[in-house]
Amino acid sequence: MILITGATGFIGRALVARLQAENLPIRVLVAARGRAEAPFAPPIEVVKGSLTEPESLYRAMLGVHTVYHLVGAQWWGRQRDLERIDVAGTQAVITAGRAARIGRLIVLSHLGAAPSSAFTLLRAKGRVEEAVRSSGLPYTIFRTGIVFGPGDTFVNGIAQLIRGNPFVFFQPGRGEGLLHPLYIDDLTEALYRTLEQIDTVDQTINIGGPEYLTFNEIIRTVMRVTKARRTIFAVPPYLLRATSNLMLRFFPNWPMTPQWLDLLAANRTASMGTLYDLFGIHPRRFEDTILTYMPKRKYGRELARNMLRRRRG
Repeated sequence: MILITGATGFIGRALVARLQAENLPIRVLVAARGRAEAPFAPPIEVVKGSLTEPESLYRAMLGVHTVYHLVGAQWWGRQRDLERIDVAGTQAVITAGRAARIGRLIVLSHLGAAPSSAFTLLRAKGRVEEAVRSSGLPYTIFRTGIVFGPGDTFVNGIAQLIRGNPFVFFQPGRGEGLLHPLYIDDLTEALYRTLEQIDTVDQTINIGGPEYLTFNEIIRTVMRVTKARRTIFAVPPYLLRATSNLMLRFFPNWPMTPQWLDLLAANRTASMGTLYDLFGIHPRRFEDTILTYMPKRKYGRELARNMLRRRRG
């Protein structure tokens, strides 16, 4: 049995679909309230509960060999949310996993994560990694570049912001930081294949796609694909961070969050050959992939819809 936490998220939904394609037994932990359980039907087993309810977490792990722990507040959470959901939530998963004697814990982190990082998101992810390594459980940590796809927050958020302003796009600094975008299907394929890869146990694996791109190159690529040309206006990162915090007070689902700027603060790359060397995966290029879905989307409408929604989490 495989347990997935965060199964209703962008990566979680894609991973459930990938594991279902192999007819693997899947259990998901979903919120006890709301509609989170709606996307799942038999043979997927649904356990209602949360990371803050030890009894439901332990119940979800009984008879489980592998846990994919994907819950996180990385795109929308403030510092207290990251502490509560990412750090404390991972510790709760570890405690329940030890009690239930699970066989392996697989978690996602970010390239550049470190407990001593100056940036809130990367510091929280570094603490998560530290807790997993010292847990006493067999583990695999995947440190990824920016994960993109039809349901992602980061790249689609860029497209929304471009559509939201018909004249300019405000870029933090010169946009020279290197990123390593990774397509969602390539990530979920690696997550699936690691089940049979014994040499990935107790390892931290850094992965990204087949190319390094600066943030400025990503912006220009999205503009080209969506046919929405804008003047790129460089803004000091501290000023853009303050503006984003202000926008989030009025529009809780504003696409640009402080976590964006944390991820853009330094080069975040991995070896290009890791996916192929470890898993035999040929990762897909950024522009070739977004061409398959971005031109059809109405990003202006999506931005308006998000601004009217209540806060996530």
